[in-house]
Amino acid sequence: MERLTAAQAAARLGVRTETLYAYVSRGLIGRERTARGSSFDVLEVERFARSRRRGHAGSAGPARPAGSDGLPLGVIDTDIALAEDGELWFRGVEAAVAAGVDEHGAAGGDGRFDAVVRWLFERTVEPRADAPPLRAARIADDGGRSRAAMAALPKDAPTFSRLLTAVAVLAAEDPGRFDLTAPSVARTAERLIAGMVSILPTRGPDPGQDVSLARRLWSRVSPLPATTASVGLLDAALVLLVDHDIAVSTLAARAAASARAHPYAVVAAGLGALDSALHGAVSTACHAMLREVGDGRDPMSAVAAAARRGGAGVPGFDQPRYPDGDPRARILLAALRAAAVEDRAFAEALRVVDAVTFVVRERTGARPTVDMALAAISLAGDMPEDAGELVFAIARSAGWCAHAADEYTRSPLRLRPIGRYVGPDPADLQPSGVNDR
Repeated sequence: MERLTAAQAAARLGVRTETLYAYVSRGLIGRERTARGSSFDVLEVERFARSRRRGHAGSAGPARPAGSDGLPLGVIDTDIALAEDGELWFRGVEAAVAAGVDEHGAAGGDGRFDAVVRWLFERTVEPRADAPPLRAARIADDGGRSRAAMAALPKDAPTFSRLLTAVAVLAAEDPGRFDLTAPSVARTAERLIAGMVSILPTRGPDPGQDVSLARRLWSRVSPLPATTASVGLLDAALVLLVDHDIAVSTLAARAAASARAHPYAVVAAGLGALDSALHGAVSTACHAMLREVGDGRDPMSAVAAAARRGGAGVPGFDQPRYPDGDPRARILLAALRAAAVEDRAFAEALRVVDAVTFVVRERTGARPTVDMALAAISLAGDMPEDAGELVFAIARSAGWCAHAADEYTRSPLRLRPIGRYVGPDPADLQPSGVNDR
């Protein structure tokens, strides 16, 4: 009998995957580990579901209507990222290995992200070590219109607004954007991701197009010279952020793809969901908090102020998927620690992160998330507050394109949910009296 995945078992029980694994740890339900992740016996899950129903049969109060909180919307098959047992894998490869981080925690990659993006579409066993850099196709007017579009934005426009403009310009300049075949989507993804970086204005020396995307991106977000350590950290961050199960932005992107939106529109849909206080913009709040501590504010006071401003806890801590800590943060902060040995900017950023982490861990037990690690990198690189969100968006755009390529092979409009009307009954409404004469 076919076994259930963790997501399927959790959906059958009506709980989150974190709760499912709590049942496993308490010996209430068994599981088997395979190369594809955990699997669960169908009948055992069904027996456990029945026992839970019996246990709740005598509880007081009316049962909550199924789906009244919007969860679970459904289970979507994905073969890109697996977040399980506190770890993260990409297509069966450990996240640290995919990101080019060695056993000592050092991030020595330069071009690893380029290789991973190609790997998402080529489906080789692992990323190729000799993969060439991602390149942006020549824009029809040699960049004139893109420069004009950027110049039309307010001088202090957020970096994310510039990214949205870049996507619109790239889409308008690509007559092949409606070709949804797999080879075309792969080419569009490369053009889109590299083009998003190329169109952005530089803050430091432009290294040209013949280097890794991470090295080109560094010149767009930091005025400091690119070093082996800084590019390696940025490269690793891009890989670690390329996908993370069906996040809300990925769901938005896949929903657009299910309606057969072209890849640029898919990425635009994902960006709309990503640019939010509880998703892609968390690193911006983290950066502001770290900057205050770096400027001399007491860590306790800075943490309290950040929690009060956001209204959703301390930004950059407590990823619900990882009760024991976000592995992406663990990998990046270890790489930051390795880089800090020879770079004073990274050492100072690490000092600030450690001070904030100590305060939060002592009071709440929460651990840093990848957003905190992104903020630390942006702080060390003297980047704008929203640079972390920009890095997040460029990395995740590759994942959205890979999800779109898969969604194009599925039945169209399959991700169109059905709403349950809970408003007033039209038959009960009284005439307004406007025409009652």
